Amino acid sequence: MLYRSTRGDARPRSFSDILLAGLAEDGGLYMPETWPRFTPDEWRAMRSLSYPDLAAKILSVFAAGSIDLPTLQRLCAKAYAGFSHAAIAPLVEVENGLFSMELFHGPTLAFKDMAMQLLGQLFEHVLTERNQRVTIVGATSGDTGSAAIEAFRGSPHLSVAILHPMGRTSDVQRRQMTTVKDDNILNIAVEGTFDDCQDMVKAMFADTPFRDEIGLSAVNSINWARIAAQIPYYVRAALMMGAPDREISFAVPTGNFGNVLAAWAASQMGLPVRRLCIGSNRNDILTRFLTSNDMSMRAVEPSLSPSMDIQVSSNFERLLFEMLDRDPQACQATMLAFRQTGRMPVDQAAWMRAKERFGALMLDDEATLAEMKALYDNSGYLADPHTAIGLAAGRKAQEPGIPMIVAATAHPAKFPDAVRKATGIDPALPPHLADLFSCEERYETLANELNIIEDAVRRHIKAHTHTA
Repeated sequence: MLYRSTRGDARPRSFSDILLAGLAEDGGLYMPETWPRFTPDEWRAMRSLSYPDLAAKILSVFAAGSIDLPTLQRLCAKAYAGFSHAAIAPLVEVENGLFSMELFHGPTLAFKDMAMQLLGQLFEHVLTERNQRVTIVGATSGDTGSAAIEAFRGSPHLSVAILHPMGRTSDVQRRQMTTVKDDNILNIAVEGTFDDCQDMVKAMFADTPFRDEIGLSAVNSINWARIAAQIPYYVRAALMMGAPDREISFAVPTGNFGNVLAAWAASQMGLPVRRLCIGSNRNDILTRFLTSNDMSMRAVEPSLSPSMDIQVSSNFERLLFEMLDRDPQACQATMLAFRQTGRMPVDQAAWMRAKERFGALMLDDEATLAEMKALYDNSGYLADPHTAIGLAAGRKAQEPGIPMIVAATAHPAKFPDAVRKATGIDPALPPHLADLFSCEERYETLANELNIIEDAVRRHIKAHTHTA
């Protein structure tokens, strides 16, 4: 399996290559040259697999030619061994036909663990095999950072620098990152928004001398391996609900578009996905696009669901590439126009193709709190604000006889203030995080300037490699 950039000016590369590269050198995102597909009989045969073996099976078609199935089975077994629920991603029926797929039973209590724990194993395998080291730089709106830190802490093969927007994550999210003391971890609070952090990471990739100097890599969902590692939980849920002999639908609270893109990718592989619905908060650029073809940037506004406080959804470029019939020149021109004007010119035919598969719903903070309260009052289900938005979106898009599976993206204890305000319940952190608020924090607060942040990353690498 080879991968090509959405912008067409990067050479085709293998799975192991794009795992370490992250972003393509032309600024685009890697996509598989062709979509692997499974037959109905092959899907049915997967029903009996454990979650780790299912994940290895799905990943094997994307890693073909780079990592063999037995190795993937070993890596997946290690990746999911520490999850607190035997089912890894259990389904809970919240209302008739409306299911919560709980993706928060990993070490940092968020869906990012589902992919990041596996990426940690994949990086270690490939870097050991190649006798190579890299520097991972990532931007986080709250959950990616802690998941990446947990997956890569203490590794001798890499240094990690995570950028988060200062004051725009929950206290639990921030402390899960900043209380980790391993020498290979650097946390930077950027004076700006998540979009500023994300732009900073992309600027570092565009700075070729810096990229080469530090061996830059990424674990944000701009890295295709992250998307590939998220596809299995959609497959598993669909199989449990009767696929491939029955259609299913998914709803996903969405910020950077990577999680719902994984569900869409599963449909490209032959899974019978009828409908995909995204949930947005007040930062509703994706909802505006899907409802009225209005992809226009606005200022990022803080909300009760900070992981979705995003206006530039990086992974949308991958869907755009497909909407434009995989024309890299058209994709590049559209993305450049978006950056220059703040508006994305998508022709009506391409927009209609997206609208046929995707629905959308926006809830502001007040409506989010009301949804959280109604879920608890009516079903006894305690949801974090992101999951509540997803469940509302799923309910809106639900069709008779077709299961609607909603991605529950975070444990309610990650957002205790919002949960308490909505329900009066004070959600407790699991035992392994019980001392989180007594631990000392360690991070740097830096201006949103490329040279300042690059210098901080250089100092961190020098200090880490000196002590390693």
